[in-house]
Amino acid sequence: MDLSNLKPAEGSVKNNSKRIGRGQGSGKGGTSTRGHKGAKSRSGYSRKIGFEGGQMPLQRRVPKFGFTNINRKEYQGINLDTLQQMVDDKKIKGTVDLDTIIAFRLAGKNELVKILGRGELKAKLKVSAHKFTASAKAAIEAAGGEAVTL
Repeated sequence: MDLSNLKPAEGSVKNNSKRIGRGQGSGKGGTSTRGHKGAKSRSGYSRKIGFEGGQMPLQRRVPKFGFTNINRKEYQGINLDTLQQMVDDKKIKGTVDLDTIIAFRLAGKNELVKILGRGELKAKLKVSAHKFTASAKAAIEAAGGEAVTL
């Protein structure tokens, strides 16, 4: 192995050895493989996303639909069975607050948390969250715990 017989690894070089737009003698001069006229022959051409050759694009053919409430509040739901599973795994003891929920990645730090009533809760927990469903609040208090609304 020396400098005289170095070559790139098999399949690593993809470019065509013909350089485009370097005069008629090269065989790729003149229009430089772009054909005659039209948008694609011009420099700086880039097709817009969703462009359909001048036909009305799909996103403009399909009508707008529905309503989006700009004041909507999104809550990250956490079910009681998830909390019970964490108690069983000895991850949480007596209190579940926002810091605990974020630490175990059940919700993000900027998300609002709502406790939902799926499953059953046997452990006595003091749960702090932004909202509770009626069934979740009843289940927490039935188990001897406390539901604190933030």
